[in-house]
Amino acid sequence: MHRRLAPLSVNTATLGFKQPLPVVVEALARRSVQGIAPWRREFQDTPVKEARRIIADAGLQVTSLCRGSYLTFASDHQRRAILEDNRRAIDEAAAMGAPTLCMVVGGLPEGVRDLAQARDQVAEQLAALVPHARAHQVRLSVEPLHPMYAADRSCISTLAQALDICDRIGPDLGVMIDAYHLWWDPEFAAGLARAGQDRLLGWQICDWRAVTRDLLQDRGMIGDGVIDLKRMHRDMLEAGWRGMIEVEIFSGLDWDHRPMDETLDVLCARFADLALPAEPVSTF
Repeated sequence: MHRRLAPLSVNTATLGFKQPLPVVVEALARRSVQGIAPWRREFQDTPVKEARRIIADAGLQVTSLCRGSYLTFASDHQRRAILEDNRRAIDEAAAMGAPTLCMVVGGLPEGVRDLAQARDQVAEQLAALVPHARAHQVRLSVEPLHPMYAADRSCISTLAQALDICDRIGPDLGVMIDAYHLWWDPEFAAGLARAGQDRLLGWQICDWRAVTRDLLQDRGMIGDGVIDLKRMHRDMLEAGWRGMIEVEIFSGLDWDHRPMDETLDVLCARFADLALPAEPVSTF
């Protein structure tokens, strides 16, 4: 009996936003990719309802919507604007049929050097957003980012910190697990066990180049770096994950300059070579 392999979803950032969403969807469907994770920016050219129809007609499943706007703030006016934009993002996720809205929470607001204060702001903002998300049946997934982004993109750097926020707010929140951000974390497996199946809302992969040329735009294609993706996936399965695997690669220095078809062909081949199972492999 053949082992069932985990299904692939492609985060559209991987393709550099060079093609409109309908073209991307057609290319994914042609390669029998099962999922897609669009970004909100694509709704400027393809309205949300049209995007949902195109994706559904192609037989693809939306695995997440990227992403909410940063939650940290330097003024009350900014705080209110952030809440307004994130409520719109929740509306868009619901309209897309996305089960989760990925939340990259933001770094230190202007004039602040206290990461704990920034995390308090994140907790405050998420608590204010939860009722709107619950009413629209969208889960908010807090994504911890690598510590190199602590100042400007995410004051939440570890899975433990993300789960602390979830514990503080309640069961409506969960976490987005990204191999690029958490591959180094010695408490990764323990954090997944603490999260439990219900709070694991997404699983994203790419690779980490041993020599990284840019902190944001030099993620590696699967197999071009040092991350033990098989081990991390095994940990995810043991913690209860049974969903798709999103490939999300920001690569303004490399893959964004290649034809979309080349990127997808290499991505699909590398993903197939990983042969990641959809459920734990029995040792008996």
